[in-house]
Amino acid sequence: MTVEQPLRYEADREARTAILDRLRTALDDRPKPPPVRRSYRRTRPTGLDVVGRFAERVADHGATVLRVNDPRDLLPAASELLRGAGVSRLAVPGGSRPAWLARLGIELVVDVPPLTRDEIEEIGAVATECALAIAETGTIVLDTGPGQGRRVLTLLPDHHLCVVRADRIVASVPEAIARLDPRRPQTWISGPSATRAIEPERVAGVHGPRTLHVLIIG
Repeated sequence: MTVEQPLRYEADREARTAILDRLRTALDDRPKPPPVRRSYRRTRPTGLDVVGRFAERVADHGATVLRVNDPRDLLPAASELLRGAGVSRLAVPGGSRPAWLARLGIELVVDVPPLTRDEIEEIGAVATECALAIAETGTIVLDTGPGQGRRVLTLLPDHHLCVVRADRIVASVPEAIARLDPRRPQTWISGPSATRAIEPERVAGVHGPRTLHVLIIG
């Protein structure tokens, strides 16, 4: 760093401080704004079908959605989704896993010891559960809890199968925030990954899986 750089930084800081002081002085005689209301609604509206609303909204985002009412139908539904996507290998988080995963008839690659980035990309597909899902926005929230795995495990593969249980679906964002632990790393997913920041064409798979399959139980 040259001598001129800290001097220039100091001059910029002083100029910024002077401008802000003038603004404060000019606004001294103005009435103070009222406090911001924080009384967000944290409960679901009476009669709202949160499961149906979530299924509708997440499908609007471009995800493929299947809903089963009986847990015994979970295996054939998951097999249908994975077979249709051409998935032959599936990364799964470490820890205890639902028994139906072992009966899928495809190779399961457990993230223990932790898979490398190259290994995750080569497998190309992952199956997880979720911490919560939000009906209002069609959003899935992962927080690396049981059945969810590391963030990298759900960001690198091209295909993500997420199992969402009905009792984990809440109505609104404030309700979700009230239930989530802010100390845990969170990933909020609203449909397959896509961006229009490139030329401004819609490009899929830039920030995460380009294919999202959501399997709702209940």
